[in-house]
Amino acid sequence: MARDPGARAPGAVAGPAAGRRPGTRGFGRRAATARPASPHLRYPGYTPRRDGGLGAYEAVLARAGFAPVAGIDEAGRGACAGPLVVAAVVLDPACIRRMPGLADSKMLTPDDRERAYHAVLRCAIDWHVVVIGPRQIDAAGLHVCNVDGMRRAFAGLRATPGYVLTDGFEVRGLGVPALAVWKGDRVTASVAAASVLAKVSRDRMMRDLHERYPWYGFDRHKGYVTEDHVRALAEHGPCPAHRYSFVNVTRALIDAAAGDAVLTDADVEAADAMTPVAAAAGPAGASAEIERRMD
Repeated sequence: MARDPGARAPGAVAGPAAGRRPGTRGFGRRAATARPASPHLRYPGYTPRRDGGLGAYEAVLARAGFAPVAGIDEAGRGACAGPLVVAAVVLDPACIRRMPGLADSKMLTPDDRERAYHAVLRCAIDWHVVVIGPRQIDAAGLHVCNVDGMRRAFAGLRATPGYVLTDGFEVRGLGVPALAVWKGDRVTASVAAASVLAKVSRDRMMRDLHERYPWYGFDRHKGYVTEDHVRALAEHGPCPAHRYSFVNVTRALIDAAAGDAVLTDADVEAADAMTPVAAAAGPAGASAEIERRMD
């Protein structure tokens, strides 16, 4: 059956705009060549501004109804000795602009980090720190411990965030919307605050380790692979604070065994009590994971 030339197809627009495609302006050839509307719309009120500073993401999320925002970051991922420390922080939005010294912890001097640390504690609605020791890292793997530590740090918050920003790694199963931000400790206040908390907490633990094993220089390099650390490993072999799953530590252990400088069983059993903080949490052999929350 032939269609009536005057009939209108279902869904067609009546009147003068009948020949116009959705999302175009004008008629004829101009309408045929116009681009359709983009499916990825950008709403100015909900887009972080480049000149918005570290609080841009938090401000946008607050306008969208997702406040408060939690930031999660870690310290010690690349070290071959010492714990992995993960922190979650929920900042008071009103305080973010009053924290001019807040930045990525790796870009601050030790004194600036200490000042930023105390500023974060003053401005935090809540915070939680998780410490994962070397033996757990060796058993489960670094990335698994990193993501699991982020989940545990988030779960330890008593405040219920409306949104979570993580540094670099996507963390699923948090129960709230989350976004992994590349270099998040440099572009978002919440992640930068978590970075400072994790870094300062870990540095203090490494200084405690230096008191126990002064020949490694943990107070200087904080367990990262430096020339001094490599020389100390070659001379003394690894200690219980080292991560034996790292290639350079394994090589040093083999060299130490060849030189009859193997660690004793007592040294290995003491690995879980690697810091005075961990020793206070329980007897030797207990979990090397310590959790700390603000009162």
